[in-house]
Amino acid sequence: MMSKRARRLRKYAPRWLLGLALTALAALSTLGFFHSDSVERMDGFVAGLRMRIEAPVLDARIVIVDIDEKSLAALGRFPWSRDIQAKLVTQLTRHYGAGAVGFDISFPEPDTSSGYAVLERLAGAELAGVDGLKAQLARLKAGMDYDGLLVDALRGQNVVLGYNVSDKLRKGVLPAPAFTVESLNGRELLAYTAHGYEANIARLQQAAAGAGIFTASTDADGVIRSSILLQRIGEAYYPSLSLATAAVYLKARAIAPYFDTTVEQLSQAEKDSGAVPSISLFLPRGQMRIPVGEGLTTYVQFRGRGGPAGGAFRYVSALDVLTGAVPPAQLKGALVLVGSTAPGINDLRATPVNPEFPGVEVHANLLKSILDNDFKSRPAAAYLFECALVLAFGLVLSLAPALLAPLRAVLLTATALAAAIGLNFYLYYEAGMVLGAAVLVLLILALFVLNLGFGYFVEVRKSHALVSRFREYVAPELVAEMADNPEQYTMEGESRELSVLFVDVRGFTTISEGLDPKTLREYINLYLTAMSEDIRDSHCGTLDKYIGDAVMAFWGAPVSFADHARRAVATALLMQASAARLDAQFQVRGWPPLQIGIGINSGMMHVGDMGSRIRRAYTVMGDAVNLAARLEGVTKVYGAGIVVGEATRAAAPGFAWRELDLVRVKGKHAPVAIFEPLGMAAALEPAAAARLARWHTALALLRARDWEAAGAMLAVLADEEPLCRLYRLYLERVALYRADPPGAGWDGVTVFDTK
Repeated sequence: MMSKRARRLRKYAPRWLLGLALTALAALSTLGFFHSDSVERMDGFVAGLRMRIEAPVLDARIVIVDIDEKSLAALGRFPWSRDIQAKLVTQLTRHYGAGAVGFDISFPEPDTSSGYAVLERLAGAELAGVDGLKAQLARLKAGMDYDGLLVDALRGQNVVLGYNVSDKLRKGVLPAPAFTVESLNGRELLAYTAHGYEANIARLQQAAAGAGIFTASTDADGVIRSSILLQRIGEAYYPSLSLATAAVYLKARAIAPYFDTTVEQLSQAEKDSGAVPSISLFLPRGQMRIPVGEGLTTYVQFRGRGGPAGGAFRYVSALDVLTGAVPPAQLKGALVLVGSTAPGINDLRATPVNPEFPGVEVHANLLKSILDNDFKSRPAAAYLFECALVLAFGLVLSLAPALLAPLRAVLLTATALAAAIGLNFYLYYEAGMVLGAAVLVLLILALFVLNLGFGYFVEVRKSHALVSRFREYVAPELVAEMADNPEQYTMEGESRELSVLFVDVRGFTTISEGLDPKTLREYINLYLTAMSEDIRDSHCGTLDKYIGDAVMAFWGAPVSFADHARRAVATALLMQASAARLDAQFQVRGWPPLQIGIGINSGMMHVGDMGSRIRRAYTVMGDAVNLAARLEGVTKVYGAGIVVGEATRAAAPGFAWRELDLVRVKGKHAPVAIFEPLGMAAALEPAAAARLARWHTALALLRARDWEAAGAMLAVLADEEPLCRLYRLYLERVALYRADPPGAGWDGVTVFDTK
C-alpha cells in the first residue's frame, strides 16, 4: 500500500514543480537574464508610491525664486533682458543676503536687446555727421551693456549658472572642471559622456562662482527618477547644477571621486571596472561623501507633488524679489534656485510623483539630499538580495498553499504580499536601499493564480465529484469538510472519543397544543435555527439530527478536537443564553415561554455512515450517547439548564461546576456523578462562588448523614435563591431521610427507572 507521504507527493508534485519553475524564472530575472519593460514600469510605479505616501516637510534652507505667470505678466515674455537678471542677482545677493544662488537658466548668447549695437552702427554710418552723438553713446554704454550689468552683479557673489549638454553643438565657455582624467592617475571612471554643450558666454562664466549641468536625465519612459551628478566632457568631469550649487553653498574646496583603495592596490580588472562608491565634497571641516550608482548617478528623492502648493520648498515670485516684497527672513542665508513653473517656458518634467513637476524643484530635491547627506541608493549586491527574497518567498508559496485550506492559502498569500511590500518600503525608508519590488510581487501573484487555478480545476472538481457522490448520505454541515479534505475524509465507522449533546424543549406538548399550526411552525423554526447556529458556528459542532423538538449534536468528528468536551459545554452555555433571548421575544408576541434542557456526555463512541440502503446518515452511537440522552431527561428533576457526566466535567477545565447528584440511570448499572456548569470559573462573582462552596459542603453533610447540619445550610441557601429548584429538592430529601433514615448500605445514589 502506498504510504501517506508517497500519496501526498504524487498528488502535489505537478503543482509544486510548476511553482518552483516560476520561482526559478523570477530569480533569473532578478539576476539580469531577462528584461521586461512592464517590470521596469511597475518598479517605477512602486518607486513613485514610496515617495508619494511620505508627507513633505517644508525645508526653509532652500528657496525657489519662481519666474511665474505673475512675473511674466509684469515684465514681459521670457527670456528677460540681462539688466533684469542683473537686478534679480543684486537683490538676492546684496539686498537679501542669500547664501548661494543657482540659476536653472543658461546665457549662451550675448544680450543685444538694449539696442546699443544698432545705435553704434548708425553713429558710424547714417548718423555719422550728428555732432556729439558718439560722445553721448560712450556715456550711455555702461547702462546699455546689459551683459556688463549682469557681470557686475555676478562678480564676487556665490552665484552658479546653469548650462545644457548636447551631442554635437559646442557653444559658450565651460566652467572649470571638478577634476580631469589625468588627475585619476590611471583609474577608469565610468560616467556618462557628452560631446557637446550649450554653455554661458565667456564674460558671464568668468564672473560667476561656477556653473552646473541642468540637462534632465530620463528613463526610457521619459520619467526622471535619477540624476547624473558628474558628467564627462572631453578629458574632464563637470558637476550637475545641484552639485555645483551645493559645493559653493557649503564652501567646498574640491569635488572628487572617492576610492577605497590606492591605484597600486588595484588589479587590472578593478582599474577597468570604473566602480566608484561615492563622490567626495572637501569641506572646510572634513569630507562629505555622496553615494552614487552606475554612471555617477543618484536617485532623486521627490518630496511632495511639486510646485508652490507641494509643501516641500518655499516658492517666491521673481517679481516680488525684484520689488523687494519678499520678507528678508525668508531669503537671508538661504540656498536659492532661480527657475520657472510657468507652462510656457517648458520646464515641467515627468516624475514618479507628478507628470508636470517643475524642473527647478528636481534640483531642489537633490540639494536637500546633499545638505542632509541623506541619499537613497541601490547597493552593488542588490540583485543578490532581490534574488534571495524571490527564492525565499517563492519556495514557501510554491509548497505551502497546496497543504492548506483555501482560506488559509489566501491569507498566506496576502500576508506574503504585505510582507514583501512592507520590507521593500522599510529598507527604503530606514536603510536607504532602493530595491525592485515588481518581480517579487508578480511572482507572489503568479503563484496565487497558479494555486487558485490548480486548486479549482483539479482539487475542487475532484472534491465536488466526491461531495456529489455522497450528498444524499451526508448531512449538509459535513459537505464543507469533505470538499476541503476529500482524500482524508472517510465515511467508514470508527471508534473515537467524542462529546455528544442533546437539547429538548420543556413542556413542548403543552406548547404545541396552545398554538395554531402556522404559529407553532414559526415558533419551532426560530428555536431550531438559533440552536443550530450556536452549535455549528460558535464552537464547530457537528449538527447530527432533529428529533421533533430535540436536537442532537457532537464534537470531535469528522474534525478531531482535543478539547471537544470544552467546546460542547461552552456551546451549551451559549444555547441557554440564546434560549433566554428567544423567550423574551416570544413573550412579547404572546407565545408560550421557552425553556430548554441540555444533556452532555463524553466517552468512546462509534461514529460513521450508518443507516439502511434507503437512507443513511453520519451519526454517533454507543453507551456514552445513550447516557447523554438520559442526562438531558433529568435536567427537569434538578431544575438545571445543563447536566453533564463526570467524564465531560473532567475533560472541560476552566468552568465553575456544581455537583448535582450521584445517579443510576435506566440501562446503566454503575452510578454516575452529574454536574451543572455555571459559567467560566474566572468570571464567577464572589457571592456566587461562596454559595457554590456552601452547597458542596451541604451535599457532603447529607452524604455523611448529618441531616440537621445539611438541612440548616440548605435552608439558608434556599432563602438566598428561592427560585432554585435544586435546594428545594434536597430539603425534601432531608425531610424524608429524617423521617425514614436510609439503611446501612445507603450509598447516596439516586436511581432513575425511566428514560
